[in-house]
This record gives sequence, structure tokens and C-alpha cells, in this order.
Amino acid sequence: MGVSIGSVELNSVAAGVITGDAMLKAANVNLVAAQPTCPGKFIIIVSGDTSSVETAVKAGMASGKDKVVDTLMIASVAPEVIPAIMRTSAPEQSEAVGVIETFSLASAIIAADYAVKSAAVDLIEVRLGRGLGGKAFVVLTGKVSDVTTATDYARKQLAKEGMILNITVVPSLHPDLYQALL
Repeated sequence: MGVSIGSVELNSVAAGVITGDAMLKAANVNLVAAQPTCPGKFIIIVSGDTSSVETAVKAGMASGKDKVVDTLMIASVAPEVIPAIMRTSAPEQSEAVGVIETFSLASAIIAADYAVKSAAVDLIEVRLGRGLGGKAFVVLTGKVSDVTTATDYARKQLAKEGMILNITVVPSLHPDLYQALL
């Protein structure tokens, strides 16, 4: 079984710091991100084995109480998702670039996981709400057909929640714009 990922999003930065501390002390998990997001929210993302991540998320929910906006738990997340959240991946440009824009941070993480599990694409980034008014987006690259398959699958899977804002696939993106996305 692969690595699991979990997050707790709060509507308070101060509560986010306390909640992140509680999550990290509750279980043997790795901190993926702990950061303020727009508009005045805070997100903590952890990874590890499923049981530990579940324990950490439950501790975060208990600590954050009424400040918790959203939580996420993905058992066996695609290995490419965590580096994309941490912005440590920089794949070579391929035939096409896809962008999946979502209304929530959790939806972007889920969309990224769906995308890489459905087609041979490389994640460039999962951007979580900084300077985006609480929205998030995923950027990926690959062959046109694979990027189209990945973005269509993510759209289809997230359609029932209504959290997809926009999706685009750009064949032959200008290299200067690709570099700006890295």
C-alpha cells in the first residue's frame, strides 16, 4: 500500500498553527505543508501510512473544532502529488499543458490524484490558494491525448461536487510561458 495524504483546512491562521501542532504530535506523520491561504485561511497537509494520517486528521478536527472548513483523506495517493504540492517537481515540457482550476484546496489535491492515476501525465504543480481568493489549481503536462484524458477524468470525477471552475488543455504551449509556470 502506498503513502496516504490528509489535510485540515481552517478559517483562522492562529487556529491553524495550533491544529497543525496537534496533528503532528498525535501521529507519526510527515508535514507536507502548513501555510496560510486566501482569504485568511490555513491548511495543514500531512502524509504517512493510512492509520497515522487518519489519526492526525482526527486530531486536527478535534483541535480545530468550529474553525475547520474542510478535511481530506486519500489512502494511497499517487506518488507525484506530494512533490507537486511542495513545488519540487519540474518535468520537461511535453506536447501539451493542462490546467484544472477548482473552487477548493481539497478538490485540487483530489483532481491531481485522479489525473495522474488516469493517464501518463506529469504534475508540474498543485497550487493551493495563495493569492487566489481561496481557489486552487493543478498544472500538468504530457501528450495531448493523455492530458485530455487526465483532465476529462478529473472533471468527470469531481463534477458531482461542483468544485471544478475551469479546465483547459493547451497543445504546444509557448516555452516561455511553460518556464513561468515552473
